Amino acid sequence: MDKRCPPLITNKVMRNWLIIMLFLAEGFSLCAQERTITWTMDPVDGHRTGVVASNATNVNEAMGTVKGCTYYAPNGREFRKGTVRNVARIMLDAQPAMAKVKAVIGHSTRTMVRTYPECEIYDWYIDELMRATADSTDKRVDIGFANRGGVRIDMPAGEVLYDDIMSMFPFRNYLCYVALHGRDVRALLDRMAATTLQIVGGVKVTVKNGKIVSALVNGEPLDDDRIYGVATLNFLLDGGDGYKVADNAVEIIKCKGYLYDTMLAYVQSLTAAGKPIEYQNQHWITVIQ
Repeated sequence: MDKRCPPLITNKVMRNWLIIMLFLAEGFSLCAQERTITWTMDPVDGHRTGVVASNATNVNEAMGTVKGCTYYAPNGREFRKGTVRNVARIMLDAQPAMAKVKAVIGHSTRTMVRTYPECEIYDWYIDELMRATADSTDKRVDIGFANRGGVRIDMPAGEVLYDDIMSMFPFRNYLCYVALHGRDVRALLDRMAATTLQIVGGVKVTVKNGKIVSALVNGEPLDDDRIYGVATLNFLLDGGDGYKVADNAVEIIKCKGYLYDTMLAYVQSLTAAGKPIEYQNQHWITVIQ
């Protein structure tokens, strides 16, 4: 053998490395092949235990109890030790701290579902936004403008919990009063019609082919030169969802407190007055196909 041309594999170590590399290459090749994976889903809906959502007064009835090493579920089943018992203990131990958010603060006569472009819950909300802004600023409010994405869940029928309202309006937005010329209000409405319709109140708008064809405030056509009082949120003042309500504003007043505080106080005031949560669609938006 010519010593100047040694074999490619000169010893056992090199041969072993080559075998390993070939094995890995084959493994990568197999991994690259298409695989079909079948999944099964086990719903997490309390079907094993009978657990349902609780409020501040029915924790044990809704969630069961843990005594010693055994979890006694609402449906009568018993779980000794194990994961179910451990999770139940954690959840039950957390309930005293959650009592405030599970307190019943109101009653809704029916479910109010979020639907596009307008619905009862949006109109209920914008009506209170306008009223609360007027009360906080001692200003006349003609128009309300809010983003649909700020309302995160539907209004449930029956008992309404503190947590329902917090979950409905979870963001730290606060109320704002903005004085705008009619032409600037029209620009906001035009943008809304051309993109995605938002929540409005106090102004009846008719939309056709992505354009505002009519805008009435108190039954009168929107006047480009008149100054209108607008209730809105700080989120929309300077860029939220692409809106800059503060542009060209004649006056801006930022109210104290967050939106969810306003809505919680409103629901609690209804309850104190013996009134339920109910509302009818005001038909602020008409879309002509």
